[in-house]
Amino acid sequence: MQRRTFLRSALAAGMLPSLKPRKTVQTVTGPVRPSDLGLTLIHEHLLVDFIGADRITRDRWDRAKVITRMLPYLETLHRSGVRTLVECTPAYLGRDPLLLKDLSEQSGIRILTNTGYYGASDNKYLPRHAFTETADQLANRWVAEAEGGIDGTGIRPGFMKISVNPGPLSDLHRKIVTAAARAHKQTGLTIYSHTGPYVPAFEQIEVLKREGVKPDAFVWVHAQGQNMVHYARAVREGAWVSLDGLDEKNVAQYAETLLLMKENRLLHRTLLSHDAGWYDPAQPDGGPVGRDYTVLFKKLMPELNGRGFTKADWKQILETNPATVLALS
Repeated sequence: MQRRTFLRSALAAGMLPSLKPRKTVQTVTGPVRPSDLGLTLIHEHLLVDFIGADRITRDRWDRAKVITRMLPYLETLHRSGVRTLVECTPAYLGRDPLLLKDLSEQSGIRILTNTGYYGASDNKYLPRHAFTETADQLANRWVAEAEGGIDGTGIRPGFMKISVNPGPLSDLHRKIVTAAARAHKQTGLTIYSHTGPYVPAFEQIEVLKREGVKPDAFVWVHAQGQNMVHYARAVREGAWVSLDGLDEKNVAQYAETLLLMKENRLLHRTLLSHDAGWYDPAQPDGGPVGRDYTVLFKKLMPELNGRGFTKADWKQILETNPATVLALS
């Protein structure tokens, strides 16, 4: 008892170094340790509604019907060894934290949802206030969700999801990136940005650095198809290169890219996923689930295993990297 009293007094007096905050990852069912994530699909979708920010409402889909349709896909992923799925559908595009919580509890797969706004597709999915509010006002909205939960559900986001158009950043999209930087500084949430080409990727990194945010908080989403020189530059900056568009048609391309990432010692900043799914409320019974969640296991893994990829390589990409990029202090 005396020893504990002394330690508390010593810490309060600054005589001993303070303990580092324990890192966590925020899922829709609560915080977990990064080491608990296991095999993680870093960018997937379970429901997306493309009707637009000015028309979307929660009554456009029936949660029970969505669960009936989508739960078997998650169960298949669980049997494939997946333990965590990062659901990247943003606000005003069909984000539904309660649906994701139900699917997580029934499938046994941890699921993350997000905060932030999606500016690509010529701003179709931005709410009206995104055009008029300042970067600080937008950041405050996202911080409120991170601290208090989304739409009164108590479910907190595990990352930020933003997006920009393919060309040079517009003033509006620069404001969204600035808002994300400021929200990150208050919450620690990683910034996923649907980006594509390298020009806006590096413009965003510069915005973050000017805001005092290290590039290791930035995920260059849909980086596939770009040049290895640009991947190396992004990794040197500390950013994450996310190859998230894997399907049956591009397995060979992904195999070549990943072999080059390994050869150039870039795997420690590489992320991989399908961007698969999804239930579409505008279609009868959700429409066809057009993108396969299992191409990674059925096609890409056998291809790369035969060309020198090791268990350590897969663990780096599918376990270590996701745990690192999503961890919060």
